Amino acid sequence: MLLLPRSRKNLPPTIKTWPLFGGLARFMKGPIIMLKEEYPKLGSVFTVNLFNKKITFFIGPEVSAHFFKASESDLSQQEVYQFNVPTFGPGVVFDVDYSVRQEQFRFFTEALRATKLKGYVDQMVIEAEDYFSKWGESGEVDLKYELEHLIILTASRCLLGREVRDKLFDDVSALFHDLDNGMLPISVIFPYLPIPAHRRRDQARKKLAEIFARIISSRKQTGKTENDMLQCFIDSKYKDGRPTTELEVTGLLIAALFAGQHTSSITSTWTGAYLLKNKEFLSAVLDEQKNLVKKHEGKVDHDILSEMDVLHRCIKEALRLHPPLILLLRSSHTDFNVQTREGKEYHIPKGHIVATSPAFANRLPHIYTNPDSYDPDRFAAGREEDKAAGAFSYISFGGGRHGCLGEPFAYLQIKAIWSHLLRNFDLELISPFPEVDWNAMVVGVKGKVMVRYKRRKLPVD
Repeated sequence: MLLLPRSRKNLPPTIKTWPLFGGLARFMKGPIIMLKEEYPKLGSVFTVNLFNKKITFFIGPEVSAHFFKASESDLSQQEVYQFNVPTFGPGVVFDVDYSVRQEQFRFFTEALRATKLKGYVDQMVIEAEDYFSKWGESGEVDLKYELEHLIILTASRCLLGREVRDKLFDDVSALFHDLDNGMLPISVIFPYLPIPAHRRRDQARKKLAEIFARIISSRKQTGKTENDMLQCFIDSKYKDGRPTTELEVTGLLIAALFAGQHTSSITSTWTGAYLLKNKEFLSAVLDEQKNLVKKHEGKVDHDILSEMDVLHRCIKEALRLHPPLILLLRSSHTDFNVQTREGKEYHIPKGHIVATSPAFANRLPHIYTNPDSYDPDRFAAGREEDKAAGAFSYISFGGGRHGCLGEPFAYLQIKAIWSHLLRNFDLELISPFPEVDWNAMVVGVKGKVMVRYKRRKLPVD
């Protein structure tokens, strides 16, 4: 009997590297550099061997549908994001099974529904007015530093609560700083490594839990409620009627702040840098603000921020060019096939880590005209380049089952800040246009962004 060889399943092409650690070296050098080098050669689906792991990249909307639409039982977040557990704490998000995590995401959704957002916007506007009232008539500032500080103040008011914002801001801010500094590249691989940064992280997490336990207890005893995310989490109940615990509330708040603080401050900074560099678009957003000031007599609220279409496109374009999360990851629990834009079909085995890159996919030239240029009008009616190639052409906020729940909050927060700046100050970028800090866990702006400001006597006069 003649034994015919088994037909081999068509696996994706593999990046050629030195044996054992070659793929890891390429990856650690910079995943975006690697993607730029390999995508033209290998196409939209390919694999890199990282020591004992295989990461298969899906690049572009044509192959990303399965990544974003697959069920958790097929493509899971839990395994690849375990490094967040020491920071967020036990019993929340990636430390619970999918059914519980879905319920906790429902708590986030309820805390960010439109009726809540309207109240948050009022607080955002107050924080921006108060912060910039402390600027002088003219001067020079590091815009990156200023926006980072304003956004943590705004987040404290809207998310963490009045008690933190008014009485405990410095203490809580310092503890979050230790938590933040405990999230290092080595933490992704060894989250419990006994190093000083991890010890400070764990101590900060414990102290934050104690602080929020006191606040939660006080609110419950006095019956006092506030319009903030903390109150939403306190009031949340699981489907079986069980209320959230103090530890769960603390963990959910930490997760919310981590998801929003860096990303909003980074995007605010890039938005400002691009507007001050591109006078055409700066003029367009100033005209929009003038019209809205006249129409609404200078008032700013949730609905008025929602009318700022030009500013929205400017923020969206900055976020297209510089998404803070450059890689999205899943763990494959089942075998599946994917068909590329070129018509090739590849088999993805169970056990692969599947990845996509907003930073790379957002600049594909077959989707975006002159993809490296800043052009907010690419999202205007009649062009809408992000929709022309179908779903998942624009993935700065992820998409599908795991799209970012905080997207509306982020846009409102950044609009509240920039509408105030545009209405009240003449601004000039005096440092070189900023570079990207690829070494950060959340990829942002490298160095200072120095701006010269002059306060206007009348808003947008």
